[in-house]
Amino acid sequence: MSSFPSAFIAIALAAAIAPESGSIAVRRALEARYQHAHTLRAAFFERYSDGNGDAQSESGTVYFSRPGRMRWEYESPEQKLFLVDGKNVWFYVPADHTASHAKLKESSDWRTPIALLVGKADLSQLCRQIGVVTGSASQGLQGVEGSAAPGDTVLRCTPRGESAQEASKQVILLDVDPNAYLSRVVIHEPGNITTEFRFGNWEENIPLAEAKFHFEPPPGVSIVDEESLAGEMH
Repeated sequence: MSSFPSAFIAIALAAAIAPESGSIAVRRALEARYQHAHTLRAAFFERYSDGNGDAQSESGTVYFSRPGRMRWEYESPEQKLFLVDGKNVWFYVPADHTASHAKLKESSDWRTPIALLVGKADLSQLCRQIGVVTGSASQGLQGVEGSAAPGDTVLRCTPRGESAQEASKQVILLDVDPNAYLSRVVIHEPGNITTEFRFGNWEENIPLAEAKFHFEPPPGVSIVDEESLAGEMH
């Protein structure tokens, strides 16, 4: 998976972006939906396209717990686990007998900021600018199948931490359904690399065991520290 995206040219082919003020009501409704949720569960579908015609699809169940913890259980086509415990990020592939570890503040994975849903649920921490997209937001975006569901509102997010030049090339779309649930996230990067998450069957304030948000490596599993690995590569 990758960090924040690019290839903004495609958006001009498909949509006009309304003034930021037009997004206020939708943004507030989305934030309000999650601000009072201590736990969340949803089914997810993830599709990754490498920009060269190859795509990979996965699905499973994602769990969130305040403050800012989450657990992505991949069930198909193989079992994997992506877990954020509030301080650390773990990615575990049972078939490989390995688990990677990184500090949360150092992770560039786009699943990480989605944890804001059960943090302060404040999109301004993630987006420097937000606007409502009109028209077919996904049209012209290579690697994205389909468009927003009927009745959904699509927000375009300009991420924080990016230069103006980089931000102008990026496409981050947040689809919000009529009940103010997040239904889809699309991240379009340079080279037509696209990651798309679709969510459904949201459940709020369900009982979740504390242990669900802690990772204990099973016996025999090798731990790869991403910070140490990055240092060795420089």
